[in-house]
Amino acid sequence: MVLGVARQPGSSDMVAVAIADNIVSPLGFTTRDNYEAVKQGRSGLKRYSGEWGLPEPFMAALIDREKVLAECGKEGISGSFTFFERMALLSVLKAVRQCEVDVTSDRTLLILSTTKGNVDMLRANAEGVGEERLLLGEAARTIAASLGNPNHPVVVSNACISGVCAQIEASRLIAAGRYDYVIVCGIDILSPFIVSGFQSLKALTDEPCRPFDEDRTGINLGDAAATIIYKGVAADKLPEGTWAIVKSAIRNDAFHISSPSRQGEGSYRALRQVLNGEPKDDIAFVNAHGTATLFNDEMESVAIDRAGLSEIPVNSLKGYYGHTMGAAGVLESVLSMKAVDDGVVLPTRGFENLGVSRRINVVAKEEHTDKKAFVKMMSGFGGCNAAILFRKK
Repeated sequence: MVLGVARQPGSSDMVAVAIADNIVSPLGFTTRDNYEAVKQGRSGLKRYSGEWGLPEPFMAALIDREKVLAECGKEGISGSFTFFERMALLSVLKAVRQCEVDVTSDRTLLILSTTKGNVDMLRANAEGVGEERLLLGEAARTIAASLGNPNHPVVVSNACISGVCAQIEASRLIAAGRYDYVIVCGIDILSPFIVSGFQSLKALTDEPCRPFDEDRTGINLGDAAATIIYKGVAADKLPEGTWAIVKSAIRNDAFHISSPSRQGEGSYRALRQVLNGEPKDDIAFVNAHGTATLFNDEMESVAIDRAGLSEIPVNSLKGYYGHTMGAAGVLESVLSMKAVDDGVVLPTRGFENLGVSRRINVVAKEEHTDKKAFVKMMSGFGGCNAAILFRKK
């Protein structure tokens, strides 16, 4: 990440405003398709037994690769790309075509959020693709070059919070006056390496995940690419109906390499920062990480309660997509914006009975809201935590 960027004169009042978005997932190749699927209660999760020769069954949302490649053909995406790179380009191009952004301008930046990148190359190398593309920076440069963007892309790879961190970095760079537009693409695709890694941690379940529920048994994983394009707009000239990043925070409590702090320290501190001086009665909901593991959900409930948000509706979208890793923070932010636009709080699929120690308000059925803001929070390995307060003008 780029930190400590010097501000240009007159740039401090620039705000990051979302002007376009896209989601490519097992539930569809557009944001609209994905949102409608979630509204209807559909899930991309399926149980796989013997997939990739793995000895243990698992539940995941795997995308149909042939359908993705066919869609890439329609979008004119051709050349020596890995499947990971094609899917990223598909999402970015679908978002770019919704707005006026000039991807070839030196005032436009690409930020790629991913935790694994082209790790699938360990299983099968793509034709004409060199081993250097296993490096995240090389994969990002390939995507940026295909778009015709002249800038060196930024890669954010910070475990589960990558997608939220990438959006925070976009807002910082816009506020600093470095760029007029920032394209944030979050993407990860599953492979035997990834699934077996999570299985070795005993974190996966072969049943549909149940965030915050008393009978939760672990996480599911999923394929997805999601893109948000941000534009710098003067704070006093925000157009009506637009979404802006109001406040953001990244906090690392460094509690453990894989286990979260029991007191949710880093997550609480991130929430406290984004809520400082902001009215809580305008918050429609908190979109939590909600992985459905025993410790993550408990930690988040403590952090939410400590931050004074126990009465605010809380939801998790993992029951529809599984944990999409580097895409999660972007995908879930997009769907949360669409939900508020629609005047609803999306339900937490799989949740029935509260199974955490703090009495937080987990949403089990779709609810109406007339509020215009929400909080997106994420936590990840190594004690990393992040939160963003989004508000609609």
